[in-house]
Amino acid sequence: MPIPPVLHALLTAHGPSGYERTPAAAFREAARAFTDDVHGDVMGSTVARVAGTGDGPALAIVGHIDEIGVIVTHIEDSGFLRFAGVGGWDPQILIGQRIELATKQGPISGVLGKKPIHLLKPDDRKKVPELKELHIDIGAANGDEARTLVRVGDVGVIAGEPLELPNERVVSRSMDNRLGCFVALEAARLVAEAGGAAGDVVAVAAVQEETTFGGSTTTAHSLEPDLAIVVDVTHATDAPGIDESEIGKHHFGSGPVIERGSNLHPAVTELLLETAEAEGIPYTAAASARSTGTDADAVHVSRGGVPTGLVSIPLRYMHSPVEMVQLDDLHNAAKLIAAFARRLPADVTFER
Repeated sequence: MPIPPVLHALLTAHGPSGYERTPAAAFREAARAFTDDVHGDVMGSTVARVAGTGDGPALAIVGHIDEIGVIVTHIEDSGFLRFAGVGGWDPQILIGQRIELATKQGPISGVLGKKPIHLLKPDDRKKVPELKELHIDIGAANGDEARTLVRVGDVGVIAGEPLELPNERVVSRSMDNRLGCFVALEAARLVAEAGGAAGDVVAVAAVQEETTFGGSTTTAHSLEPDLAIVVDVTHATDAPGIDESEIGKHHFGSGPVIERGSNLHPAVTELLLETAEAEGIPYTAAASARSTGTDADAVHVSRGGVPTGLVSIPLRYMHSPVEMVQLDDLHNAAKLIAAFARRLPADVTFER
């Protein structure tokens, strides 16, 4: 199974938190293939609506369009750049990576470096470096040249094209959470293809999840959905060193992960579980005791409250340039949410 073109376009778009214009444009272009009701807002979030066939509940399917990245904080007189993380990085992941900076003149390539291991004292070789010990080298001869190319506040992402591996597995940066956006799009497309649902189905590409939950907060407020399904990634547990007794059993090929928890509406979760069983869609279950760490934490408390569910995609090597997914898990997540939308009765109630 090759990478779907829409997913490829999303994965290769440059868009750290707060700078999501390029992936948002890819999302909007894909959405216009099945609906004319597509628009963005001042935050940069996008909604794509498939009109309902009746007076059923309006369902928002929310994935976040931003990715983790870096931001230039200082340009040294030597020409090297200092930076901070946009979102949560493990610093050792960044060492030796190629990076692409988005500048006023266009993309600028560079590499992330640190002092070579040969020059470190024995005790320092055992330590994990901090971000402040790393730098970006764009090949500038000095600070004056570097300042003609890059400005403080320019952002960057790790460079690298998606890679297809055996068993329908794909590697790329930005899967967290362009996968969620792809699932939102695909679920809405499947609903449109099937003739619609009782109520509106709205695919949402929310911005700034990795930093503030800003996009989901504002979009949930303005959209006022009757219920929402947030789509994000979770840790696949079939990689070495992961304790399934802590976070559950979510292997590649086992389907989407349906989460139960304090921030998630039990009626929405039960409807997701019933749908998966009725449609023969593989899934696993997860539990969260407090917050989920996803946009669901913002969406469910919007206005007077939004009944919210969470569907996640098993992912290996999260927050790295080599995030890995198995494509059938992705497609099964979209099928699950589309079937859920179509099964929602017009008179459903979520009062409790």
